[in-house]
Amino acid sequence: MPKFTSNNAEINYQTFGDAHHPAIIFSNSLGTQYSMWQPQIDALQNDYFIICYDTRGHGGSSAPQGPYTIEQLGQDVVHLLDHLNIQKANFCGLSMGGLTGQWLAIHHPERFNHVVVCNTAAKVGQESAWNERASLVRQQGLQPIAATAASRWFTESFIQSQAITVQSLSNDLAAGSAEGYASCCEALAKADLRDDIKQITVPVLVIAGQQDPVTTVADGQFIVDQIVNSQLFEINASHISNIECPEDFTQALRRTFAI
Repeated sequence: MPKFTSNNAEINYQTFGDAHHPAIIFSNSLGTQYSMWQPQIDALQNDYFIICYDTRGHGGSSAPQGPYTIEQLGQDVVHLLDHLNIQKANFCGLSMGGLTGQWLAIHHPERFNHVVVCNTAAKVGQESAWNERASLVRQQGLQPIAATAASRWFTESFIQSQAITVQSLSNDLAAGSAEGYASCCEALAKADLRDDIKQITVPVLVIAGQQDPVTTVADGQFIVDQIVNSQLFEINASHISNIECPEDFTQALRRTFAI
């Protein structure tokens, strides 16, 4: 699996499809790996050049001691595009990846044709709660977080009907780096883009899960209200909507990136 170095982290990435096709870079959510995008990889790799990577502290990427910042997470994406000699791409990120996408649209608009931010907010949760979670994970590891993740990620009907998928994602979280997870929690604790996203001029699609208890439709609507060239797409899913409703999610990407 290829890797490259970005700001003291070894970033694990993989590409799919023809490099001559339009590029899409996918950014994972907290506690997952780039494999979370498998439904979209399968559906889109014949028409797009797909770039997936593990956010620092996750999956096959290294977990240098944090705390991390949203700027670091965004710069890792820019450095990956530079590493691959890609001047301009489409971007899709979910939850933490969606916050990364907002930062990129603010600070590096010239690198993106369209930005899709999913199941996210301009400010995700409260600083104190994220810092408490970081402390808990450093003390107890990721097993307690993994044991309750499914209820935050998916609807109960999906948990019951797709038990193998849900268990696999929970297992990946439990096996991850506690330091990497905690350091990303600290990035989320400090990240607040509510006053900055009004600067965004890149076309933005916001995908919001109608049953998402973590980042709500109202959070998505706030983003759209601040960005001139943006629209909201509601999806009947909880937090990891690209896995719960892959067909609807992928069709939304196709419509956006074809414009």
